[in-house]
Amino acid sequence: QVQLVESGGGLVRAGGSLKLFCVASGRTFSTSPMGWFRQAPGKEREFVAAISWSGGSTYYADFVKGRFAISRDNAKNTVLLQMNSLKPEDTAAYYCAAPDGFYSSSYYGTDLHDYRYWGQGTQVTVSS
Repeated sequence: QVQLVESGGGLVRAGGSLKLFCVASGRTFSTSPMGWFRQAPGKEREFVAAISWSGGSTYYADFVKGRFAISRDNAKNTVLLQMNSLKPEDTAAYYCAAPDGFYSSSYYGTDLHDYRYWGQGTQVTVSS
């Protein structure tokens, strides 16, 4: 079993920045790829960013490339999402996720179905 707890969300003006945190417990975090997803009201949950367990491979949705950065600190069981140049359309609940099983050091998942464990989410609201 894996527990994921997100934090760092809040209200920010367009053009501002936020850093999200996700702390994991319950399994060997250092060998688990991780992902961030988001869900806006009335919309489906969508992929934002992912990182391999080594941290050497990352992948981003087109709409956040150049603005968001995913990273991890395996010593602290934490995955981070630095969000810059925020736009009102970035407003959503942001979720971190972890898969089950074992993966190569370069693997990351980009689909909802690649992940089994989910946090409770942290709300990000960007005002215009």
